[in-house]
Amino acid sequence: MNYEQARFNMIEQQIRPWEVLDNQVLSLLALVKREDFVPPALKSLAFVDTEIALSAIPGQCMLSPKVEARTLQDLAVQKHEKVLEIGTGSGYMAALLAHRAQQVITMEIDPALAETARNNLTRAGAYNAEVRTGDGAAKLAQSVSGGDPLGGPFDVIVLSGSVAEVPAALLNMLKVGGRLSAIVGAEPMMRATLVTRVGEAAWRTTQGWDTVAPRLLGFPEPSKFNF
Repeated sequence: MNYEQARFNMIEQQIRPWEVLDNQVLSLLALVKREDFVPPALKSLAFVDTEIALSAIPGQCMLSPKVEARTLQDLAVQKHEKVLEIGTGSGYMAALLAHRAQQVITMEIDPALAETARNNLTRAGAYNAEVRTGDGAAKLAQSVSGGDPLGGPFDVIVLSGSVAEVPAALLNMLKVGGRLSAIVGAEPMMRATLVTRVGEAAWRTTQGWDTVAPRLLGFPEPSKFNF
């Protein structure tokens, strides 16, 4: 397989048409080798417009290339910024973020995946990305009770998966001027949601595009009582 040609086709045929036009993002997608973050048996799918399963656990997957690219464009990460990602997966999004940020802390609930991501990031030279093994939702609960186990505040927070709603505890971990990206809602339609902290107790929310993504493990679902 000609990986360079496949990468070029991914960028030109999938990602540009999805309104990802930031040249820095496009150059980064050409630089970071996505195929190195895909399970060996699935390397032929590295550049296909689909999610790629990473384990037998439902929902543990790489998001499609165009979703990762547009998220990166929306966040406009800067070199001085500190980033938190929840849902490391194989480490590909963390690698992209690491190229643009000063520091990336990324949380993965599955110990085996966390170790795979560490190895992938080391091979990719993303030494400013730290993979932590643990339940991101549980860490948030600890922060509500007065601790700060995730090491915030952060300039950027990325949820690499979907949630029913954005936890308030995550919003409180943003610095003023900080941005949070999440895919919010329920099937059959979810919204890519960007929340910017504009003051000590003020946030601005925009929902720029529709997509669907598997749930992040551990985050609560809304109650479904019928009256």
